[in-house]
Amino acid sequence: MSEGHLQLARAGLYCPAGGFHIDPLRPVERAIITHGHADHARAGHGAVLASAETLAIMAARYGPEFAGRTEALVPGKRLSIGGVGVSLHPAGHVLGSMQVRLDVAGRVTVVSGDYKRQPDPTCAPFEPVPCDVFITEATFGLPVFRHPPARAEIGRLLASLALFSDRTHLVGAYALGKAQRVIAELRGAGYDRPIYLHGALEALCALYAAHGVALGPLESVGERGRELAGEIVLCPPGQLADRWARRFGDPVRVAASGWMRVRAWARQRGAELPLVISDHADWDGLCATITETGADTVWVTHGAEDALVHWCGKQGLNARPLNMIGYGDEDGIARSDTLSGPR
Repeated sequence: MSEGHLQLARAGLYCPAGGFHIDPLRPVERAIITHGHADHARAGHGAVLASAETLAIMAARYGPEFAGRTEALVPGKRLSIGGVGVSLHPAGHVLGSMQVRLDVAGRVTVVSGDYKRQPDPTCAPFEPVPCDVFITEATFGLPVFRHPPARAEIGRLLASLALFSDRTHLVGAYALGKAQRVIAELRGAGYDRPIYLHGALEALCALYAAHGVALGPLESVGERGRELAGEIVLCPPGQLADRWARRFGDPVRVAASGWMRVRAWARQRGAELPLVISDHADWDGLCATITETGADTVWVTHGAEDALVHWCGKQGLNARPLNMIGYGDEDGIARSDTLSGPR
């Protein structure tokens, strides 16, 4: 399968003219990486081009020698690789997340990577990029997924904290992106008390702070437990049902994820308080973004591909599913999350 400047190869999306892959599924000679989540940013490439923040995240997760060589590209700056014009544009997903714009002889292809359209105080907002071919994710590509404003969900958390002030509120949030967003949203709502972190979240929170994201006072949980009654504790989602959570007595278990829209998945996660907070575009965001790009051709990948392809067809667009295997979702309910492991 090929379209414009890209073709679907064994390692993922490949640009023959430039000799590089985008978010390859296995080590390759040259890679452009959209963002630092482990299903998009793998170690072992010969050369990596990405935003400075994404390179810092990869170094934190994999060590400083995660690639043969690296190059940071400033958002909006154009680089020529084998006659292909390449530039990066904010995706609004997590710190440093970018879309990849490719230009050959005036025909433009944009690879979205993961993205969202809701405001997020921890990363640059999504930038619509006009193009001829748009390759979009579809993690929440079904009409049932319509995400409420994050501030409203944070309000529900604070209301619960006021009502159950004698219980620790244990919030399951992924280490890269979700944890920092929840913290920043709490600060924006006026919560200025220390927020306590499971050890797996500490390094990436420190990295965000080093890149100018204000997270306020954070403390390690350490060996503490019941003495954190009435406090907010963040941990990887898998810890909500782990015996580690028992140290807090009878905590209010909170899960922050776009999948919390589905009650059965909230029950499976053991969430007493499910918060619908996602770092991906919902159905309306996906449809609006496709329209804004002006693309006449749309590729849909890693998610509910068929529904979005059907919607594109009804709009008169040439659309097809990519059916790429190997990409996950940091909002998923079946994944564990540690600093260096799968997300």
